[in-house]
Amino acid sequence: MQDGECPLFVYTPSDDRGGPAVVFYFDAGGIRPAVADMAQKLADAGYVVLLPDLFYRHGPYGPFDPVEVLAGDMMAILGPLLMTTNNAKAAEDTGAILDYLGTRSDVVGDKVGTVGFCFGGGMAITAAGTYPDQIGAAASFHGSNLASDAPDSPHLLASKLKAELYIAAATNDEHYPAEMAKSFEAALDQEGVTYTAETYPAAHGWMKPDFPVYDATSAERGWKEMISFFDRTLKGSNA
Repeated sequence: MQDGECPLFVYTPSDDRGGPAVVFYFDAGGIRPAVADMAQKLADAGYVVLLPDLFYRHGPYGPFDPVEVLAGDMMAILGPLLMTTNNAKAAEDTGAILDYLGTRSDVVGDKVGTVGFCFGGGMAITAAGTYPDQIGAAASFHGSNLASDAPDSPHLLASKLKAELYIAAATNDEHYPAEMAKSFEAALDQEGVTYTAETYPAAHGWMKPDFPVYDATSAERGWKEMISFFDRTLKGSNA
């Protein structure tokens, strides 16, 4: 990366057949066993999944237990990490990841997918707007601040998006309230972006199995929708 060396974890299908590439953007808790398990689950659906440690600018950390972090002073623990990255930096880092994909023989197709969770949702969409000719599909699960006053707010890239989007919002999410969702969708509509936006009957963070708000039913639905979305947009099937 431009700012140093970034650990990059690569997960491949258990049958070693390879597949389309998907870049996985984690939540504020960073790299930990539950995130690795999620990346492997997506890989086992037929994808080469790339999980970069975007907190590399900070240096060593964790791994954290989200239950313990959320029960304490979350910002005191995670704040220093969060200050080292943002949507713009993540997009810059993604450029190096896309270059790396060219060295792998197991990557199928010429379009890449992105998926992000919590603050990673904005990164997944920002990357898609930054590299529109390479990223063909972007998914956000309980993404935060998708239409804000920040100079790198994802909604500002709506005119550059060529990827199809899947936006899965949480119910009563203070990080992505209904008015913000309307603003984001209005920006996409104005530019004719193809997208699906759904609100799940679950709290912010429901997809993460190590979060106290994990919702197994909604998570199962989320996985089904995610894999179906990538199968259709990256594999060209309706599986």
